Amino acid sequence: MKEPLSSQLKQKAQSLGFHKVGIAAVDANDHNSAPQHLKTWLAKGYQAQMTWMNNPRRFDIRACMPEVQSVISVALNYYTPHQRPEGAEYAKISRYGWGRDYHKVMHKKLKALTSWLQEQGEGIQARYYADTGPVQDKVWAQQAGIGWIAKNGNLITREYGSWVFLGEVLTNLSLTPDVPHTEHCGTCTRCLEACPTGAITEPFVVDSNRCIAYHTIENRAEQLPDEIKPHLQGWVAGCDICQDVCPWNQRFAQETDVTEFQPYPQNVAPTLRELAAISDEEWHQRFPASALRRIKPEMLRRNAKAN
Repeated sequence: MKEPLSSQLKQKAQSLGFHKVGIAAVDANDHNSAPQHLKTWLAKGYQAQMTWMNNPRRFDIRACMPEVQSVISVALNYYTPHQRPEGAEYAKISRYGWGRDYHKVMHKKLKALTSWLQEQGEGIQARYYADTGPVQDKVWAQQAGIGWIAKNGNLITREYGSWVFLGEVLTNLSLTPDVPHTEHCGTCTRCLEACPTGAITEPFVVDSNRCIAYHTIENRAEQLPDEIKPHLQGWVAGCDICQDVCPWNQRFAQETDVTEFQPYPQNVAPTLRELAAISDEEWHQRFPASALRRIKPEMLRRNAKAN
């Protein structure tokens, strides 16, 4: 029973538009080092003000579903070939926020996959997440053979680089697991060298206190730190520097077939001046169904003015 259902599940995920799908066995993950890495990272205060990173459920997947036997990991390519214009007058928005809110796109597909799985037999439990619960999605994606956690903290896939959104379905079914992915960053340190604030303190360790993406998206203070402002380089929503320099992204990025991820017209080349003066009403109209709505209008104005 195991193998056919595992294969059918993968076929179903692909038919729903997921670009990669893999399975990890929960028991086999009991002795991995991820919880200890997370505890060490938290002990150094690298989570900054993201208190939710210290949620106890993040250390044990069974806290999210006590009966869980398998984690189904999925990835969705979001890359489009649009390029930001040169010029200091332009504001930079991270690629992940150019199009429709990825939560909405992922949740629709994950809900369909979860419903299908539950219909396959009596007593099948399934619960899905996409950056919405205390699940170490990159850890499980590596365990499920989707890709590997890179030196910049992102997950890299061989086929799409790191331009992927991740999600997972937890289930009480014991499915056939995939082979965990091996790490292929090698001796490359381009991401560490390119980060203007030195946020990647050592390979595989990112200090959010120094990260431009953290400060432009999560920092709710009225002003950005003085040590961050000189290094913004136009970024107002996230930061793609460590991804842009990655050889895997430069060689293997390919355009997504998900039309919702095509950029809204004004997101690729806004100017700092217009965003520094954007009104609350304009913000509502400009970012409909967008992940950028996490960056409130006063934060967007703050970020633009800080450049």
